[in-house]
Amino acid sequence: MSLKVLLVEDDRELRNTLRDALVVEGYELVTAASLSEGLALLQHTPVDLVLLDLSLPDGDGDALLATLRRRQATPLIVISAREGEGQKVRLLDAGADDYLVKPFGVPELLARMRVALRHRGTQVQPSITHYRREALFVDLAAREVMLDGKAVHLTPTEFNLLARLVRQAGQVVTHRQLLTDVWGADFSEHTHYLRLYMGQLRAKLEHEPADPQLLLTEPGVGYRLAEPADD
Repeated sequence: MSLKVLLVEDDRELRNTLRDALVVEGYELVTAASLSEGLALLQHTPVDLVLLDLSLPDGDGDALLATLRRRQATPLIVISAREGEGQKVRLLDAGADDYLVKPFGVPELLARMRVALRHRGTQVQPSITHYRREALFVDLAAREVMLDGKAVHLTPTEFNLLARLVRQAGQVVTHRQLLTDVWGADFSEHTHYLRLYMGQLRAKLEHEPADPQLLLTEPGVGYRLAEPADD
């Protein structure tokens, strides 16, 4: 199941940039643009990690950190333009797991998220976001799929299913995992969805859909995207 991240950030452009980047990495995002919205989400939505801006329109992010630490040990990373050493020390002592000063690069943020999660016992490997094997090329960030050098149009659901397999290329992903991550937990038993959409993907991406070489079936378990080619 995807890890759920609460992003509390009032800058719409940064919020959208981070949301797109984290979704590509396989995280599920819930976002808040204010302190009150963040506190409300935190009260009703279980999350695995929090990314917290400090300068919010209706208050300071400190309040959310204090509220979180009274209730739970969910990892929290501060993302702020404030770079004073005293500020960093105070918030780290108050329970923040890390403090990242803006502007920052997405790869660094992702690495720090993996560290924060690992310290809570959750191992997260960097996701594969590009895939190439034989004539197939997939760029998850650009939502681009090419076969024999030509763009392939996928429906949103087809792309999401392919993206889920790309992120663990070479590994078996179970039926339940695919259904939960692509359609949601309420659809975890709807295996007929997988048969339908996997058939559609094979028709678009395999040279011989009846004898697939890329989108492989693991009988009774799930599906596996063939190992990517060595670069």
